[in-house]
Amino acid sequence: MRNFLILLFIGNLCLAQEAKRKLVWEENFDKPTLDETVWNYELGDGCPNLCGWGNNERQIYTTQNHEIEDGKLIIHAKKEGNVYSSTKITTKDKKVFQYGRMEARAKLPIGHGIWPAFWMLGQNISQVGWPKCGEIDILEYIGREPQMVFTTLHTQASHGNSINTKKTKIPEIEEGFHVFAFDWSKDKMDFFVDDVLVYTFQPEVKNEDTWPFNNPFYFIVDVAIGGNFGGPAVDDTIFPQDFIIDYIKVYQ
Repeated sequence: MRNFLILLFIGNLCLAQEAKRKLVWEENFDKPTLDETVWNYELGDGCPNLCGWGNNERQIYTTQNHEIEDGKLIIHAKKEGNVYSSTKITTKDKKVFQYGRMEARAKLPIGHGIWPAFWMLGQNISQVGWPKCGEIDILEYIGREPQMVFTTLHTQASHGNSINTKKTKIPEIEEGFHVFAFDWSKDKMDFFVDDVLVYTFQPEVKNEDTWPFNNPFYFIVDVAIGGNFGGPAVDDTIFPQDFIIDYIKVYQ
């Protein structure tokens, strides 16, 4: 009972904080096709500059592996013949944000080798490179570790490695829709799944190498297949799989 009351208090506190904020942007996928004034496609396999997108991933990204249906974005991860395909979209140079509450309501694909993510990169990546630009992984899920949600920050100080990270077991995470969110201020980041706090990132020393998060960031939504994190083995019997995003919202 005590733990339940603590979680209830935290949830109510989050809702109270959210009520004080203003909804500054939302993507409800209420148009027949993806709004290209907001979203960019990343296409291919990353070659020649970043083959396998830097992680030995197997998929090719296309403009054909998604659809909008009933106000939801559905990304289809497929294998046709020897080719894995998926969709990756970003808001780079179109919608960028600094501080606030960012959240998405989504339903995960499942199966060994699948790797959906909802994440952000620093808008200055073209100038300073990765990981100096910073990376915020609000949601990562890998099918080879069922019931687990990964939340990770990448910085120059960690040389891009996943040392600022939390893995949270949520037994029902593969069932239905869940809200993945984080509250971002100049001092810290709090990450939530369904309004339950799962991770706080607040380094004692904040400089451009440990805290590259005092700059605007853009959103990325994708489903990778295989790779160093999602694989390397892939169960081909799982395909097709769908990553369904109901909405993305930003409060400030």
